[in-house]
Amino acid sequence: MPETVFAQILRGDAPATFVYRDDRVSAFMDIQPVNPGHVLVVPNEPVASLADLDPETGAQLFRVAQRIAAALRASGLRCEGVNLFLADGEAAMQEVFHVHLHVFPRYKGDGFGLRFSERYFQKPARAALEDAGAQIRAALEAVG
Repeated sequence: MPETVFAQILRGDAPATFVYRDDRVSAFMDIQPVNPGHVLVVPNEPVASLADLDPETGAQLFRVAQRIAAALRASGLRCEGVNLFLADGEAAMQEVFHVHLHVFPRYKGDGFGLRFSERYFQKPARAALEDAGAQIRAALEAVG
């Protein structure tokens, strides 16, 4: 796996403002924040994709994100809500190929949003949902 800026940050070779560190994960301020208070939570070991992440490290990633979300609400920063966002793969808009979970405060009128395609507003038939569900259940059995 090619080295990422996150690996440099974790080693101390690139600057970062850390808000949390433990033996599994670290959290630091995003240098291009959606809103003030935007934090990234990353595994300390370089792992490119969610599928390759140790399950306990993945659980710790979300435990820390939950604590940071609570801290954002109590921090005095403008925070009426919180989004968690994890992009897994290039098609999902992952830009740094080291797993990272965005935790960012939201407030009404902040200008951030998601844009849905027209397909989103056309609900699939129940049969299509059942078929997709069957495929996912079979894959879950295969991956363990």
